[in-house]
Amino acid sequence: MNRLLIALGSVLIIGGVLWPWLRRIPLFHLPGDFVIDRPGFRLLLPVTSMLIVSAGLSLIAWWLRR
Repeated sequence: MNRLLIALGSVLIIGGVLWPWLRRIPLFHLPGDFVIDRPGFRLLLPVTSMLIVSAGLSLIAWWLRR
């Protein structure tokens, strides 16, 4: 558990430091991500992006359990 918390903290710190560059990655603009843009209202439904993130997290969890 200690290793997991240290690794998660390290990833969050690195992500925070690299955020100006990471936000330029078009992660939430994939085909299958729905954007409803109306005057005064914007709704983003990142279906495809969340499937990719979920698959990645599942692979990491599977790898850590081995």
